[in-house]
Amino acid sequence: MQKRKLYDVTAPNASTGIINGRSSNILNWDDCRFPWAYPMYKNMLANFWTPFEINMGEDVKQWGGLTEAERFTFKRIIGLLAFLDSVQTDYSGKVSAYLTDSSLSALMAVLSFQEVVHNQSYSYVLSSLVPKQEQDEIFEYWKHDAILRERNDFIAKGYEAFTENPTPQSFLESIVYDVILEGLNFYSGFAFFYNLARNQKMVASASMINYINRDEQLHVRLFTQIFKELMAENPKLNTEQNHIFVQETFRKAAHLEIQWGEYIIGNRFDGIGIDDLRDYIKFMANKRVRELGIEPPFDGYRRNPMRWIIAYQDTNKGKQDFFEGKSRKYTKVSVDNGFDDL
Repeated sequence: MQKRKLYDVTAPNASTGIINGRSSNILNWDDCRFPWAYPMYKNMLANFWTPFEINMGEDVKQWGGLTEAERFTFKRIIGLLAFLDSVQTDYSGKVSAYLTDSSLSALMAVLSFQEVVHNQSYSYVLSSLVPKQEQDEIFEYWKHDAILRERNDFIAKGYEAFTENPTPQSFLESIVYDVILEGLNFYSGFAFFYNLARNQKMVASASMINYINRDEQLHVRLFTQIFKELMAENPKLNTEQNHIFVQETFRKAAHLEIQWGEYIIGNRFDGIGIDDLRDYIKFMANKRVRELGIEPPFDGYRRNPMRWIIAYQDTNKGKQDFFEGKSRKYTKVSVDNGFDDL
């Protein structure tokens, strides 16, 4: 794969290919190749937020009253998210270098910025709840927790295969790992936070997770669009072997996510049982693979078994936030909220 040139006076603004094409690299939103790029850019900007908007005061008061199991799971999930969003920030920057179209490069820049904000939010939450030494320990969990390390290595090695040898094939495979990271690996953790908020616990932290969840929905949408454009422009990649790769990789990812869910959640918390969580993970795996345009890896699992989760409001009207009980303006977007039927 060839890296995008800094500028090219002989090339058009609208690129000639999603990768290995030609482009002036001058961004003109009214002269770009993909009609979905600018609407997605506007939606990503409309989601803009910072952690400082959320008052952690009530969570601070509640923290000491959580059970030991709740605090254990809370901290382990934050440790997971900090790793995933850190890796994602770097990966998206490396992907951007090979996307010929300047509009896609711009979207990657926004995505990378949002991942940095997500990481800041984890520090913000932890600095409100635990001493600095414990915060530092939580950010080191990914190195020492065996189950966490196994699932994180699975994603990281998929990314490294592309960054160390960038080819159209390794790029396509890395996108599959990306959709797993942003569209599957967060979701048992998200469910835990939403279940806390459902029981009027740690509502501010859950609101932060809700903001992150909205961003990640758009990130998944961006990478699934790139995946499909890549397939369309490079028919040699649209093979049965690659379809099987997607299915098998998602099966493995779902297995690791279930193993993680059993470890951090199990049947220890009212309102979120492990059987429903297993089914939910397989449901989400099927959903993401369908969004890539490929047949899902698991038979059945077409209905969300945890329909109490309302992590994203798809509306252009002011709506009361189910976490905080205040009016929040949500942005109308063209993507599914991630929690309905397939």
